[in-house]
Amino acid sequence: MAGETYHFSDYELDIARHLLSRGGEPIHVEPRAFDLLCHLVVHRDRVVPKNELLDEVWGNRFVTEAALTTALRTARLAVGDTGGRQGLIRTVHRRGYQFVAPATVAESSPAAGSGKAAGGNLAAAGSPAGADRQVIRFCRAEDGTCIAYATVGTGPPLLKAANWMTHLDLEWTTPVWSHWLTGLAHNRRLVRYDERGCGLSDWDVPGFTFEDWVDDLETVVEAVGLDRFPLLGVSQGGAVAIAYAARRPERVSRLILAGAYARGREVRARDDAERRAAALDLDLARVGWGHKDPSFLRVFASQFLPDGTRRDWEEFSAFQQRTTSPANGVRFLEEFARIDVSAIAHRVDCPTLILHSRDDVRVPATQASELASLIPDSRLVLLDSRNHLLTAAEPAWAAFLSYVEDFLAE
Repeated sequence: MAGETYHFSDYELDIARHLLSRGGEPIHVEPRAFDLLCHLVVHRDRVVPKNELLDEVWGNRFVTEAALTTALRTARLAVGDTGGRQGLIRTVHRRGYQFVAPATVAESSPAAGSGKAAGGNLAAAGSPAGADRQVIRFCRAEDGTCIAYATVGTGPPLLKAANWMTHLDLEWTTPVWSHWLTGLAHNRRLVRYDERGCGLSDWDVPGFTFEDWVDDLETVVEAVGLDRFPLLGVSQGGAVAIAYAARRPERVSRLILAGAYARGREVRARDDAERRAAALDLDLARVGWGHKDPSFLRVFASQFLPDGTRRDWEEFSAFQQRTTSPANGVRFLEEFARIDVSAIAHRVDCPTLILHSRDDVRVPATQASELASLIPDSRLVLLDSRNHLLTAAEPAWAAFLSYVEDFLAE
């Protein structure tokens, strides 16, 4: 198995180089999903039990079957399959899974790291970075709050400002974020961090304001030792990125904003009806998060992933609950509603790319248009999606990565 290359459908699975490709183009796959796919392809002559996959992919680490389900879904998506279609990976009820597509074995590849494989070493060959390759460290803000940050991948840096509900470790195991990480870390050194109040950073903190978030970003920049770098802000992380770019223009070479906004829902409300809607959103959050009400959590998840399945919403909700406390979840939403960087956005003087889903349910595309009107050297691209957080399976995700790659290459 160590050096074999398998061909099936239009895909090539090079186990030695840890690389899945289609038509010569590498496909980013979360590491554990890749290992799962490899094991199924190699043992395609039989049904592989769930316990065997758990042992093979996760070893001695204890995980639930939910992790296996997530990895299986990611593997299927990577090869154009789904749980409904099961054209390549079949579920055998109560027994396990089997790779059922016709596959051929090509000539063995040189071992990874030998320097003889086409395309060079593992990173140069386009293999995705993963949780087992990231390095997590900690730094302290001026008020003593411990902030966790991680670096993964090689190449020029890309710093991602923290956004709603992050967890440096668990993000690799959820379909909500894993494709973001592998895509953004491709041929780059991706730097990201958990904002105060969630993830691996301190949950009980002395301050919980927008300015604290901007200060935390600066703390991470100093801890990593970044000089001048491109900065990505997703959702409310976009406002944090804008504030930092306005504060430290000499540091930010390029700015990418995805699903971002200049003014929170409470600030941008234009009439009593919109103000009542904003207040209701917070009231529902206080009740729903406080009581961990599954119906509220599903509705909330559907605003981020309106085209997601019920299972997607459940996984999104479960991920949120593992990343912070109910009290902090409400505090985040209260602070998000009060965000307002409209008065300082004009001070961003670097080239800025604004990407936004055309029919975003959570943050309307009008907010992206407002950002484009406020930031001088900016360009706006509307993507064909309703999701606030783009999923791996939708065409808009590939378009997103393409726009980001081209923008950073300029």
